[in-house]
Amino acid sequence: MSNYPNIKRWSVLIGAILILFCTGSFYTFSIFSTPLAEVLGVSKPEVMIAFTISATIAPIPTIIGGKMTDLGYGKWTLVGGGLLFSLAFALTGFLSSVHMIYVVYGIVGGIGLNFAYSAALSNTLRLFPDKRGLAAGLITAGMGLGTTIGSPIAANLIKSFSVMQAFQYMGFAYVIICLLASFLIINAPTDYLPAGYIPPTQANTTKNFNWKQMLASKNFYLITAMLGIGSFSGLMISSNASPIGQSMFGLSATVAALYVSLYAISNSIGRILWGTISDKIGRSSTVLIIYSAIALSLIILTLPLGFSYPVGIIGLGLCFGGVMGVFPSLVMENFGAKHQGVNYGIVFSGFSIAAFFAPSMTAKIAVQNNGDYTQAFYIAIGLACVGILINLVYKQLEKKQKTV
Repeated sequence: MSNYPNIKRWSVLIGAILILFCTGSFYTFSIFSTPLAEVLGVSKPEVMIAFTISATIAPIPTIIGGKMTDLGYGKWTLVGGGLLFSLAFALTGFLSSVHMIYVVYGIVGGIGLNFAYSAALSNTLRLFPDKRGLAAGLITAGMGLGTTIGSPIAANLIKSFSVMQAFQYMGFAYVIICLLASFLIINAPTDYLPAGYIPPTQANTTKNFNWKQMLASKNFYLITAMLGIGSFSGLMISSNASPIGQSMFGLSATVAALYVSLYAISNSIGRILWGTISDKIGRSSTVLIIYSAIALSLIILTLPLGFSYPVGIIGLGLCFGGVMGVFPSLVMENFGAKHQGVNYGIVFSGFSIAAFFAPSMTAKIAVQNNGDYTQAFYIAIGLACVGILINLVYKQLEKKQKTV
């Protein structure tokens, strides 16, 4: 019997997925950017600064949201973050200044997005000590599906009405979804055990490290490096998938856009698939397979073959999803559930560093080589090999810790 028999953990999980489904529309901004620039009378790069601002500040609200969750405010951080993002999304449709969009969409929306993301993972995973990989995969897949489904909805609304009305309609719809989801979410206890589950006895699962103790651990640096390296190739493709298809494989813009959607779908599936696999074979073994698959997918992209582009981007989409689905559980298993919010927020800095370098580096290499991304693929292959080596070091350290 569970030590908290009245908790309906699957309902809490569904609520978290619904809210992250809403926040996933943050990544549809490229659909809005061109018509928004036309309405405001500015260039597209000026509009895209709003997206860059949000990505740059991400570690700060992620850590703050994690701290609030650790203090017992997980429900309100998650729901409040979802509502803040949704309102910022809707209010963007009423703005006439690009600088106000920087504030509302970039800063306010970015804070809401990362509050919700941090709380969704930290709060909900406490209810799934037996299925952390699956739970993390489902939660993060919700965000991926929000992007996949939100993109065509946004495109149709912009075509049928206007870009400003698209922001308004989608934003207010998200407000309603977040309010409904709030009835499913609770503040999860850190010591929850499902019925029939007996927790492992190894030392690193019985401790709850605070952020200072985590920073003193070798595992922290290895895990943060692995997260950053694992994210690099996914971010590289996310920001350049369409140009790669057009310039290297001769696809039309329409066909390339279809493959971008396929990449997003693969990303969502990968979060659930690899999360489930990691519950069966362990996180570190799963990460090792993911890195190997990343290297193989990138090698395929360097080959001038008809199947190279679809196979490569599907493989990288599945792997990027796996990275995002596995690492929250890996952090909790190493440093405990009590301080997961802050701890994962700090580890997430590895992702932010990759997000800062990967898209811009890839675009610059393409410009320097007349649209050829091969050099960028080689760099990412090298990083994947480094990731494999780091993972092997981590696995050896993990074995030693289990014998203590």
